[in-house]
Amino acid sequence: MGYDLKVHKKAVKGCILNSRILWFFSNAYLLLKEDSLLFYARHAYSFLKDHCLDKENGGLYWSVTFDGHPEEKVKHTYNQAFGIYALSSFYDASGDEEALDLAKALFELVETKCADEYGYQEAFDEAFHIIDNEKLSENGIVAEKTMNTLLHVFEAYTELFRVSKDRYVAERLRFILDTFADYVYNRETGHQEVFFLTGSGIL
Repeated sequence: MGYDLKVHKKAVKGCILNSRILWFFSNAYLLLKEDSLLFYARHAYSFLKDHCLDKENGGLYWSVTFDGHPEEKVKHTYNQAFGIYALSSFYDASGDEEALDLAKALFELVETKCADEYGYQEAFDEAFHIIDNEKLSENGIVAEKTMNTLLHVFEAYTELFRVSKDRYVAERLRFILDTFADYVYNRETGHQEVFFLTGSGIL
């Protein structure tokens, strides 16, 4: 939609935005129990499942064309986290086991392809080879890891654990909390650092 509030029907569709829309309508339905809200949640779910997911390599694309073909094939951990978050909420709203299975599959993918001993690598090509993390970097800094992504992975895993009670998800939540305590939180200044190198180094 432009500043003139006119919808550009052939605009590129961001997969993160689609996940946010899925999460919103799922939670709106859980609160208000209006069937129209679940209808819109199902619409967002169908588009995510049918067009945003890479059925060959796994994971969510960064963006797709207006009619659902891959536009930017970058795979970002931040993006996968929003998918887990949204799918978990949609499962809660709809009871659709397929949605929970997809959330678990994205969780396994993040743990298999993105995790290391210090946290989570962030930016990958479509086949999950590491690339520069330009999507979540700013002010001339290109960081390999960010507090922002780690926070959203924690958020996503929290929602997945809430609906699944999976012990391994709980274990990874503890790992993320330890990572925040050991590397992200600056005890001297009382704030969270933002950009990180591979391992524990702070930029």
